[in-house]
Amino acid sequence: MSVKIVTTALAFMLASVSVASAQSPTRIQQFKAWGAYSYKSGGGTVCYVLSVPTAKEPASVDHGDIFFIVSQRPGQNISYEPQAMMGYALQADSKVNVTIDGKTFVMFTKDRAAWVENAAEEPALVAAMKSGSAMTVKATSGRGTSTSYSYSLSGVSAALQQIESCK
Repeated sequence: MSVKIVTTALAFMLASVSVASAQSPTRIQQFKAWGAYSYKSGGGTVCYVLSVPTAKEPASVDHGDIFFIVSQRPGQNISYEPQAMMGYALQADSKVNVTIDGKTFVMFTKDRAAWVENAAEEPALVAAMKSGSAMTVKATSGRGTSTSYSYSLSGVSAALQQIESCK
């Protein structure tokens, strides 16, 4: 994954959690479609895995930079928090649907990002990612355009294992 993509993802992620004192991310290792990264923030370490879509629909629109991230922030007692990050504003009060092997997880939206609506389902989403082979993320842009993104889940288990001991 290019430095530009990782830096852009970090900027989106920091904006979504309002962290001002973070450093540039360090790539720990690449695992097929998923990279493992870390950065220092507020005296602690944040680790995350990140991937970009293998396909974007509709092909005729500018999607900007799109990412799916699972972060680990031990200093904030956050473990494996999935997040979809878009390169555009999402439609207000819309939902993002993440589907893996026929199971759909609903995410709430704010600006350009989405998080699992029911936090108790986060472990189930991460488990589905580990056992699945492909993931689809469907969203609606602020302009009302329905979008769909396909992700490979190849390497996600190894990437998540790499950040398991994030401290």
